[in-house]
Amino acid sequence: MKGFRIFAAGVLLALAATATAQERSYSEGHVPAVTSVKVIDGQFENYMHFLDTTYKASMDAAKKAGLILDYQIVQGSPRRPEDADLYLIVTYPNLAALDGLDDRMEPIMAKVTKMNLAQRDEASGKRAVMRTLLGTELVRELTLR
Repeated sequence: MKGFRIFAAGVLLALAATATAQERSYSEGHVPAVTSVKVIDGQFENYMHFLDTTYKASMDAAKKAGLILDYQIVQGSPRRPEDADLYLIVTYPNLAALDGLDDRMEPIMAKVTKMNLAQRDEASGKRAVMRTLLGTELVRELTLR
C-alpha cells in the first residue's frame, strides 16, 4: 500500500510538472484583418473621400453594433511599384467573431449605404478605377504574460 501511495504521488508530481511546463508565455488576443490596397496614381484623394464617407460610416456602425472593436487606415511606403501603399485594418475581438459576420453586417451596410448587396457589389467594382485590392490577411495579437 505504501508503494502505491509513493507511485501515486510521483504520478501527480509528474502531471503537475508537465502542466507547468506546457503553460504558454502568451495569451491569444484580438484578430486584426489587414487589407492591402494599391491606390491608382492620381486617385488618392478620391479614394480617401470614399473612406471618409461610406467606409467610415459603415465601420462606425459596425463598431457601435459590437461587431468590430476598431478600425484604422494606415499609409505605407511601398518598396516596389506593385506594393500596397494603404492598409485598411479592422480589429475583431477573436476568430469566432468572424462566424456569420456577413449576415450580421448585411443590415448595417444596407442602412448605411442605402444600397442592396448587388448595388454595393457594383459600386465596389467601380472603385477599381481608384484602387486595387491586393488581399486581406488575418493576424492575431499575442500578449506576453
